[in-house]
Amino acid sequence: MSENRVCRNIRVSGVVQGVGFRPFVWRLAKELGLAGWVRNDSRGVEIEVRGGAEQVDRLVQRLAEDAPPLARVNSVTAREAVPGHDNDGFVIVDSRGGRAATMIGHDTAVCRDCLAEMFDPGNRRWRCAFTNCTNCGPRYTITRGVPYDRVRTSLKHFTMCQRCQAEYRRPEDRRFHAEANCCPKCGPQLFLLDAEGHRLPDDPVAGAIQLLRQGKIVAIKGLGGFHLACDARNAVAVALLRERKQRDDKPFVVMLANASSATPFVQMGVGEPGLLTLPTRPAILLRKRSGCDAALPGVAPGLAWLGVMLPYTPLQFLLFHEAAKRPAGVGWLERAQDLALVMTSANPGGEPLVVGNSEALLRLYGIADAFLMHDRDIVTRCDDSVARITSGGLQFIRRGRGYTPRAIRLPFSGPSVLAVGAWFKNTVCVTRGDEAFLSQHIGDLDNAAVCGFHEETVAQLLKLLSVEPAIVAHDLHPDFHSTRFATGFAQQRRLPLLGVQHHHAHAAAVLAEHGIQGATVAMSLDGVGIGTDGGAWGGELLCVDGERFERLGYLMPLALPGGDRAAHEPWRMAASVLHKLGRGEEIVERFADQSAASAVAQMLTGGINSPPTSSMGRIFDAVAGLLGIKSVMLYEGQAAMLLESLAQRYGDILPLDQGWRIERGCLDLLPLLRALADERSPERGAALFHATLVAALDDWVRTVAPGEKTVVGSGGCFLNQVLMRGLRNRFGAQGVRLIEARHVPPNDGGVAVGQAWVALQHLMAR
Repeated sequence: MSENRVCRNIRVSGVVQGVGFRPFVWRLAKELGLAGWVRNDSRGVEIEVRGGAEQVDRLVQRLAEDAPPLARVNSVTAREAVPGHDNDGFVIVDSRGGRAATMIGHDTAVCRDCLAEMFDPGNRRWRCAFTNCTNCGPRYTITRGVPYDRVRTSLKHFTMCQRCQAEYRRPEDRRFHAEANCCPKCGPQLFLLDAEGHRLPDDPVAGAIQLLRQGKIVAIKGLGGFHLACDARNAVAVALLRERKQRDDKPFVVMLANASSATPFVQMGVGEPGLLTLPTRPAILLRKRSGCDAALPGVAPGLAWLGVMLPYTPLQFLLFHEAAKRPAGVGWLERAQDLALVMTSANPGGEPLVVGNSEALLRLYGIADAFLMHDRDIVTRCDDSVARITSGGLQFIRRGRGYTPRAIRLPFSGPSVLAVGAWFKNTVCVTRGDEAFLSQHIGDLDNAAVCGFHEETVAQLLKLLSVEPAIVAHDLHPDFHSTRFATGFAQQRRLPLLGVQHHHAHAAAVLAEHGIQGATVAMSLDGVGIGTDGGAWGGELLCVDGERFERLGYLMPLALPGGDRAAHEPWRMAASVLHKLGRGEEIVERFADQSAASAVAQMLTGGINSPPTSSMGRIFDAVAGLLGIKSVMLYEGQAAMLLESLAQRYGDILPLDQGWRIERGCLDLLPLLRALADERSPERGAALFHATLVAALDDWVRTVAPGEKTVVGSGGCFLNQVLMRGLRNRFGAQGVRLIEARHVPPNDGGVAVGQAWVALQHLMAR
């Protein structure tokens, strides 16, 4: 060792608690022959290290380079220090509290080492439903506060047995300071209840599999809430689940044992199986094979994609292990398995996810035939993440378990901001320094329970981050629950309020995650958001510059006959197009199956209750109505998703010649809509619509913002992969860079980040 001995205090920030960071530091210090200590505190991880200067420098360097797989190191700072302890070795000392400047890690799938123990008949954790270590398992959903210690988790009341305690104290063990450590002897216990809440005598996992094979619906307790599960191959069971949950045609996610089990149902390109096995385990939309709908009847009707998710909790793996007849070892995990389970969130009627045992028995009564649960509390509701694969990697549709509360790094630091999101797909965002923390998916703010969850999530984020916001940002719509909440919250704390236009926020969310500052052209295409003029916007070309934006262009407005009702009934938007084309006399005959057809025709003629909108989402609805694809939607976005699926199946087609017009920034798609009104093939019409729309949007940008080399794409329409592939190809051929949402959803699930970005720059400009 070098004779030049030093003592340094080292501070590590980021996601460094609950990820095995202290054991990692201990092992590193031992390897380098250093003395000192390491501990968690409210700011992250603090280290005091003594030894040769060269070895200490090496330790500082390796803290970031060799960090544990679940860690996310934001910064490592070191300063000279006076030794505070006289110990010769290196030890882990008790945590210290205070004002939080760190954040807890996200939940991750059970690791391979833990699985090997679970499926080894000679191991004491054979078929243990709660095994975990410092490299895997629950974090965010079991944590009540920071620093991350067992006493602040839902494992607090489970006293470790001697053998688990020995693992926890043994530095060489991968469970060294694993706060959720337990075994079948000292950990939570599984049990199976019938529909009335009575315990069933069977082995809980074996009994659940037997019920699922019989076509029953079983509520299964997960990490962030309960799932409702049934046999995905059983058409009767799937239909029964739809009926009981009142889910209609909305697609279900299917859980399969591994990527090999998915190949009969979906097509996967190079690298895509690896995305399924990410430790974060999102549900991923994959393109269906031709026989998928026959094999999994009623799971994802009419769509070209199937949501696939692999097991991530020990309990989920046990279900597949039981179905495979309890093989020893882990070899079976690589072989295709027959079991396919619908695994959908247990949230009846659009309410928040069910998390408590008593709550499950009450709220899922009449839906579930049995309950597979345990006595470990879920502290935080957190739904599964859903993503789709694009040329740039995963793109979120819904961001939740596995990714919350990962921070989005911002290009500068500023005061804390609270942003409360929009109405649909609500999330909230809190900033701290140069980090933006986006909450898990909350849901649509259309019932009291979800509104309560929204307020609960705000309180939880502020508590975990230990911040007081300097400003509250919200949508411009005055009737959103989020807006009303923001107003009351700000008044109580005497904080300034900032209303952020919806499409400005969409674009700003993408700018925030990419750290882009300065004036940027942004295309925002979605449903409807209130504009600065009070109108219903939704197809906008903007120039965004920090807290300001300019509306460069917009889609030609269409009437919304019946107002908000038109957003759920595509035939009304089709009628609006016919009226615009001067073919209003066709409405009653063409939509004779709709009792309101005559009334809608009169509304449009008299301009009654038919406000104009520039919404791109309503254009998609109109096309679906004109082509006879969907007259009345059973869930939000259904018409657009069916339209996209038909275009995907049809394949490439040339855009319609002269299918659009551009005048003074207004993009008029009426020539295209006129052609589609007479199209007899829904598939060809869907493909023609997408191809022409891509060409029109490209022309729109080049006309309104000539020479622009960077364009931001935002809004829910940018989840459409047919549209996105076309725009990427068009823009790329001209050297134009299309900036897309990655870490946040492009739909309303990302609006809170954009609101926070605008508010932060508003504060910084003052």
